[in-house]
Amino acid sequence: MVVLAVVGVVVPAAAQGRPYAPSLSCARLHALLERSGAAVISTGPRTYDRFVRDGRFCQPTEVTEAAWVRASDEPDCFIGYTCKEADRDDEW
Repeated sequence: MVVLAVVGVVVPAAAQGRPYAPSLSCARLHALLERSGAAVISTGPRTYDRFVRDGRFCQPTEVTEAAWVRASDEPDCFIGYTCKEADRDDEW
């Protein structure tokens, strides 16, 4: 009984999917991040990443790194940024 309840909760969430960058225009990808601030976007059949509009959507210990993806209309669409742990060695 418990297993069935858990499966029922997990399946609908898995069915929603993520935006798929290669099928969206660069402008649409920009609009998605402008609207939401951050989004997990598929970049290929088995790859994805979390992209952010700016550093406010990263953890306090993270910095932004520019990110480009393949969009339907541009092979190198500047989508925004990814969040990466700050390299403490670079501060000195």
